[in-house]
Amino acid sequence: DLMDNYTIYFRHVLTNSFYPVLQRAIGVGSAFEGWSPREQDSVYRLLIPMTPPRGHTFHLEQDTAGQRHRRNFHVRVQLECTCSREQQGESMLCFLHHLEEELRSNQDRSLLHTLCTGSYLDVHKTARWFYQLVRAIWPALPQSHTWHLVLLPSRRSCQFKVTNGAESFHIEVLFGVRQGASDIFVSSQPRGAGTPRTTWPETYAVAEMKFFKYIARQAPPDSLHLRCLQFFSRVQLGIGFPTYTIKTIVMHLLNTRAVSQWRRRHFLSRLIDINKSLRLSLVQKRLNHFIVGNQRLPEEISLPTDVQMAEPPNLFHHLVMDLGARSQAIGEYLDLQ
Repeated sequence: DLMDNYTIYFRHVLTNSFYPVLQRAIGVGSAFEGWSPREQDSVYRLLIPMTPPRGHTFHLEQDTAGQRHRRNFHVRVQLECTCSREQQGESMLCFLHHLEEELRSNQDRSLLHTLCTGSYLDVHKTARWFYQLVRAIWPALPQSHTWHLVLLPSRRSCQFKVTNGAESFHIEVLFGVRQGASDIFVSSQPRGAGTPRTTWPETYAVAEMKFFKYIARQAPPDSLHLRCLQFFSRVQLGIGFPTYTIKTIVMHLLNTRAVSQWRRRHFLSRLIDINKSLRLSLVQKRLNHFIVGNQRLPEEISLPTDVQMAEPPNLFHHLVMDLGARSQAIGEYLDLQ
């Protein structure tokens, strides 16, 4: 509700501007999938799709110098001719065919001069701009009468808390550009501390969220598939395996085992399955990504052809060459046991 109210005001404030057009936020991640391992400390992560403003286009360029197991992109911003709109009476000068002096005195600057570095959309500039929007619009929202807004530092997202004394919600807003009409985006979510400011990693969070919603519709009322994921994720917290590793294993099992086999009476059996899958993946030093290269996804999940047909990245690729990492992972598995 809070983000829907924000979206209404975003559209009003940004009307006729040359900043990205902000679409309705999409809830992603464990809090919206229903299994957060830390229920009392959940981060509500949202992805806001962005489309280009008038007179601009977005073009995704893959970073071929990136790591083999990760797909990173740059969002190139180009100006397009709007002379035909101008002739139809639209109150906008064409950025390509009007003199710079005329543009400067009669029209706001283009996106290339506000949120870009060179010709590429800059994540840091986008995050700062969004922070300013959130702060400026907050007093106009109905939630501001009973909740307190606290903005938190972040360079590649907008993080804030809203509190009312009794409750507190930690919210992280990421920004994304959709790949065609698919459920795959490039987003501002970082991949390590040194992620360049014009790099937008590919994210599969929306497709994964839709997969969990699909399973929820198919599953029997007493299904404990989310409890299995939540339980196993909590048990291994602090041991060393990323939560995403456990999530990936459970998604593979959900996609290959009938949902009727996740009822309450199957709880222990499914936990054993998760454990066996983790052990087998460690022995084989391979855990395939769930979305990339998966041609057995529900039809309602739309992937670009290159993502669907790609070789699935190996989430355990670091174990293949690094014997120390493999020994550590085996030790962590024994600790988990």
